[in-house]
Amino acid sequence: MTDELGGGDEAGPAEDQTVALDLERLILDAPRRYTPYQAARAADVPMELATRFWRAMGFPDIGQSRALTDGDVIALRRLAGLVESGLLSESMAIQVARSTGQTTARLAGWQMDTFLDNLTQAVEPGLTRAEVAYPLVELLLPELEQFLVYVWRRQLAAVTGRVVQAAEDTEITSGRLAVGFADLVGFTRLSRRLEEEELGELVESFENTCSDLIAGYGGRVIKTLGDEILFVSEDPATAAEIALTLVETLAKEESIPELRVGLAFGAVTSRMGDVFGTTVNLASRLTSIAPKDAVLVDGEFAAALELGGAVPPSAADPDTDRPPTRLDGVEQHRFHLQPMWRRPVRGLGLVEPWLLSRYTRAD
Repeated sequence: MTDELGGGDEAGPAEDQTVALDLERLILDAPRRYTPYQAARAADVPMELATRFWRAMGFPDIGQSRALTDGDVIALRRLAGLVESGLLSESMAIQVARSTGQTTARLAGWQMDTFLDNLTQAVEPGLTRAEVAYPLVELLLPELEQFLVYVWRRQLAAVTGRVVQAAEDTEITSGRLAVGFADLVGFTRLSRRLEEEELGELVESFENTCSDLIAGYGGRVIKTLGDEILFVSEDPATAAEIALTLVETLAKEESIPELRVGLAFGAVTSRMGDVFGTTVNLASRLTSIAPKDAVLVDGEFAAALELGGAVPPSAADPDTDRPPTRLDGVEQHRFHLQPMWRRPVRGLGLVEPWLLSRYTRAD
């Protein structure tokens, strides 16, 4: 407890709870008013559906605690209104709630861990970390909110553009994507030797470098898994460029282990921002058998590169007579493919991988 002058020992549980409630009210901009039943009734939404919405958004059951606000009522009313108007089916509205909840939960967790950890380390004498957090959140909240809306609109515009293009381009409507996995070699063994802070810095450096490169070349990061990153591209040549650039760039970083990358091309199922299917599984398996600082691709990927003129005609199909891509009359082969030994891959049968590298005149 603090003394009469406001200094003294760190705050106890009761004071921490008070600060937490003050922070909640600041962030939500509304006081607690409703039990779940009262909120559902105020929104004119059946309690069963309201519960499904809340769980989909990642919020726990709270019984009959009076913990919900006018904002919760409005959100319920909007979701239910989308269903009632026919714009969304009930199952689609649940998916909207779930995808939004999962994405923003990760974002909010990262932001608070980062900001509160880095910006409250030097706590002023006489103030607890919790007390410093309030003015910090008060200053950051409106800026972060506006930036979140900006980035979301930008991302929505990009996705909408891809969907419209796919609807008008018969070459894209098949749902075929180039899928890549990039994996750090020996990460598990390395993690046993590093301190937690060092390990966190390594993972952050790896994810940041990969994400920036993938985005810069027009690919899309699907998810990161600590020592592994999953990305996709509509264009196999773009995915190949990303993969080789990742290997080349990270090879210059002494603090980061060797990288291996697997690429596959084919039909992909997309759901809630993630990708699934045999093509994704194959890319993952190719990554696990790839040599250090190397890129392996499957036969479909190799054929797609050949079809686009990105590799010499004999690389993926010796019988083809397709001319190479040309720029100002000069051949523009970009990559070289070397066939590897066929090998059985768990769950996928016999696979013939190809080793991808840069094209040189000697090839």
